[in-house]
Amino acid sequence: MPEMDALVFHYSVPRLAATRLLSMVSPAGFFGPWSPIRLERVPRATPVADDWLVVRTVRCGVCGSDAKQAFLKGDRDNPLTALLSFPHVLGHEAAGVIEEVGPAVRERRVGERVVINPWLSCGPRGINPPCDACARGEYPQCDHFTEGHISAGIHAGNCRDVAGGFADYIALHESQAFPIPDAVGWEAAALADPFSVSLHSILLSPPNASQGPALVFGCGTLGLLAVAVLRTLYPDVTVVALARYPHQAELAKRLGAHEVLSDGEALVERIAQMAGTKVLQPWQGKPWLQRGAGAVYDTVGSPRSVELALRLCGPRAKVVVSGVEAPRRFEWTPLYFKEISIIGSNAFGIETFEGRRLHAMEVYFELIGRGLDVTPLVSHRFPMSQYKDAFLALHDKGKTGAVKVMFAFDGADGRL
Repeated sequence: MPEMDALVFHYSVPRLAATRLLSMVSPAGFFGPWSPIRLERVPRATPVADDWLVVRTVRCGVCGSDAKQAFLKGDRDNPLTALLSFPHVLGHEAAGVIEEVGPAVRERRVGERVVINPWLSCGPRGINPPCDACARGEYPQCDHFTEGHISAGIHAGNCRDVAGGFADYIALHESQAFPIPDAVGWEAAALADPFSVSLHSILLSPPNASQGPALVFGCGTLGLLAVAVLRTLYPDVTVVALARYPHQAELAKRLGAHEVLSDGEALVERIAQMAGTKVLQPWQGKPWLQRGAGAVYDTVGSPRSVELALRLCGPRAKVVVSGVEAPRRFEWTPLYFKEISIIGSNAFGIETFEGRRLHAMEVYFELIGRGLDVTPLVSHRFPMSQYKDAFLALHDKGKTGAVKVMFAFDGADGRL
């Protein structure tokens, strides 16, 4: 049977325990001899059903969720563990060339360049008729992530039966492959997934210039793409970003942020100035505002970032959370006092864009055709054989300047 290289995650309590101990000595310990992540030779991806196809991978971005898994940042009581299966090949921000099509494939053809929609919803699972969510194009809300003719998994990269993008080949359902326009390069194409995530979060709750500035928390990939979406679709809205590192701040300004700050308390002061209001100081704890930002797009999703959003946004503002961090207790009194709405944003699907219903990836390619370029986010690319270096670049972003790290399957190597 033909084989391929793949980066596989094996769930093993002894391996996890040993890796955690080694990582206390050095971050390289996450990829030591007992690491649950290993580069292996596995059977080459093949179509699961007649309406599936096989793509040869050319680029695959390392998502923040991939990095969190590699660095074991997760709790055992995370509800999503009910929707995963192991071992699985990581990666889902992939683009490549179709190498094989099943006999029931109608729209796609061998040799076509495509980007991958990784969601393993009703269509890929062979469930017909689809659930109500999938019928509406809301694939991340599918009712059947544990059913059908493949194992549990919400998307490629966390399903035992469907190899993710950290492999030489990917098998997927025909509906998951979106053609890449000829003028779009591989780096731009591989950004379709994270761009779609940020696009969905903003279309879910658009900003309104009359309600104050729009804030973006976090200037990693999702935050920087959120800045680009806001400036492209809502040019009249003032965009203020909160960045941790200087290289992120530089990119945020390049993509159109009007202001970038690095300190949360300084951000409270600045938003107070912009809103013409005063900073309120409680007997104990952190300052807050009664009037402030009209919308917050939180791509961090930590207790600290959500609390900050509640403290500095205005009455009945919207806080859209697309970041994923472990929950902890925080002071949330402003939530009810200012009647704030916290909205969770999960991935992407069919979106309403300029009065039309389009898949988010189709919107992305249309915006590229209008002049959008977010490829400056791609800071590093590595062959998969150097996966340890790729992940470690993300572990210390302040030192390496990493933003979007990609695996390149055509020999590209190192920092761009």
